[in-house]
Amino acid sequence: MDMKNILTLTILFASLTICFNDSKAQESGEPLFTSEIGVQMYSFRNIVPEIGIEATLDKIRDMGITEIEGGPPGDMTAEEFRRICEERGLTIPSTGAGYEAVVNDIDSIIERAKVLGSDFVMVAWIPHDVGNFNYENARQAVDDFNRAGRILKEHGLTFTYHFHGYEMRPHEEYGNLLNYMIYNTDPDYVSFQMDTFWIQFGGADPVELLQNYGERFKTLHLKDMEKGIEKDLTGLTDPEYNVVLGTGELDMEGIMRAAKEAGVKHYFIEDESSRVLDQIPESIKYLRSLKK
Repeated sequence: MDMKNILTLTILFASLTICFNDSKAQESGEPLFTSEIGVQMYSFRNIVPEIGIEATLDKIRDMGITEIEGGPPGDMTAEEFRRICEERGLTIPSTGAGYEAVVNDIDSIIERAKVLGSDFVMVAWIPHDVGNFNYENARQAVDDFNRAGRILKEHGLTFTYHFHGYEMRPHEEYGNLLNYMIYNTDPDYVSFQMDTFWIQFGGADPVELLQNYGERFKTLHLKDMEKGIEKDLTGLTDPEYNVVLGTGELDMEGIMRAAKEAGVKHYFIEDESSRVLDQIPESIKYLRSLKK
C-alpha cells in the first residue's frame, strides 16, 4: 500500500473516530428537557367524542404525560374530572377560561380552578374583529387583565394570557401591541403563556421574546409548524399545519434552551392536527432527545 492510500485511510479512520466520539458524547450528555410532560386537552377535542374522556385520559397517561391543561368536558363536574385525572396520575396545573367569564364571573372561575387543583388560569383569546386587532382592544384587555389578575392573586392563583400572534400589529410607541400589553400589565398580577406556533405565525421570534421577557412567561404551548406556510395577523390557520416538534419551521431546540433559562414552569404540547395520536408521542421523543 502506497503512502497516499495510507494517508487517506488514516484520515478516514480519524474522521470516523471523531464522529463516533461526538455521537457517544451526545448520547451520554445530560438531557436538556427534564420537566414534566404536559398536554393541552384541546389537542384531543376530536378524540374525546369518539372514545370518551376516560379512555382518552388513558391514552394520555400511556404516552408518559403527567400534566394537562384544561377542564371537564360537557356536563362533567370539575370534581369528577379531577378525580378521574388523579386516578391516572395526572394533575391539572393550568385551566382555561373565557375572556368574558374572567371579566364578568371571576368568582366561578376561582372556584373551578380551586376544585381542579390548578395554579394558573389562562385566557387564550381577546374578543375582536378577526384580522383587525387594534389598540382599543389591547388597552381594554390590559385594564381587564390587571383587575382579574389582582383578584386571582388574592386567591392564590396566577393569571396568564396566551398570545395568538395577532397582537403583533404595529404601535408607534412600543413597536407593536404585544410589547404594549407586556409593558402595561402589572407583572405582580399578569403573566403570559407563549404558544410557540402562534408567536411565529404573527411574525415574532419565540427565542427573542423569551430572552427579553422570560420572567413574564410562566407556561408554554409547544407547537411546531409546517415549513413555508403563509402567515398573517389573524391568529387562525389550518390546524393540519401542526407538525411533530423538531420537524418544522421553528427553532425548537433554541426555544427549549431559552425557556429553561427563563424558568418556565410548565410545558404543554398542543397539537391541533388530525394526527395527534401519532404526532404527540414523536414530539415527546424529540423533547427527551435534546441534550444540554
